[in-house]
Amino acid sequence: MSASPLLELVGLRKAYGSLEVLRGVDLTVHAGEMVCVVGPSGSGKSSMLRCCNRLEEPTGGRIVVKGADITGAGVDINAVRQKIGMVFQQFNLYPHLTALGNVTLALRKVQGKSAAEAGALGLAALKRVGLADKAQVYPGQLSGGQQQRVAIARAIVLQPKLMLFDEPTSALDPETVGEVLKAMRELRDSGMTMLVVTHEMGFAREAADRVIFMDGGAIVEQGPPHEIFGAPKHERTRAFLTRYTSWA
Repeated sequence: MSASPLLELVGLRKAYGSLEVLRGVDLTVHAGEMVCVVGPSGSGKSSMLRCCNRLEEPTGGRIVVKGADITGAGVDINAVRQKIGMVFQQFNLYPHLTALGNVTLALRKVQGKSAAEAGALGLAALKRVGLADKAQVYPGQLSGGQQQRVAIARAIVLQPKLMLFDEPTSALDPETVGEVLKAMRELRDSGMTMLVVTHEMGFAREAADRVIFMDGGAIVEQGPPHEIFGAPKHERTRAFLTRYTSWA
């Protein structure tokens, strides 16, 4: 793990009118680290994640990626987003394009790569998520888990420095959750830097290097999984995990 963080949030704030959903969040993520963010609905988890690539515009604070403040004036946000991949709850695939067509679209349209080069890179990305054999299949012919893995391949094909995952399994049926989590574990094992908002507590416990608990627009507690899940220090963390255990 490098000394300087790959991602740094400094006093990050976000408000929608009078509703403040992020209240001065400070967070660092180092290269090669998987950080899982957990917490109740409405705690600010997804807003924080979406601020990291400025899909949401922060109200205050700074976002620093590899030493560069991406909230500064004159930032080429499209260039920034090529370095920060994102996977959403919904797959957002183009139904009229094959799996490979979806994965290669940005390579061809944004990066200007030839069809042959984009195709080779796209196939390699699909192979990383276990879907090379589905390259010519359309999204409507794929299961939800397969569609989400195509969405992951679409993000990693651009070779981002950081991957953001916003509840990537929440729209999936239980039978397909495991295949997406397996693909994410393999990305982690390959050294991908990942910031993951998730309600999959078992995954966070097993796969994360660090777990963040958020509530009320702030980071309440963070630490290694065995500390957060085994001996949480804050009462709000304990209450959340107790409720989750009773629901599970």
